[in-house]
Amino acid sequence: MTTKKNNFEEELVELQTIVNNLEKGDVPLEDALEQFQAGVKLSRDLNKKLTAAEETVAKLIDSDGTEHKLDPNDAAAPEK
Repeated sequence: MTTKKNNFEEELVELQTIVNNLEKGDVPLEDALEQFQAGVKLSRDLNKKLTAAEETVAKLIDSDGTEHKLDPNDAAAPEK
């Protein structure tokens, strides 16, 4: 059912489609289990991509190329 996609938005739409199908309740049990498993895998993949994106965004790069991670508790003061 699930094909590998590299695009976050496409995978999110696919996950939303699976959730909508399962919420309707008219999916045969075998299909529902297959869709549920695909949804769990998509959810994990999306979470990994989102975490990686958050880590990328949370870095500051000084003009000299030095990277500093942002402290989520104090966005005004970068960690060194």
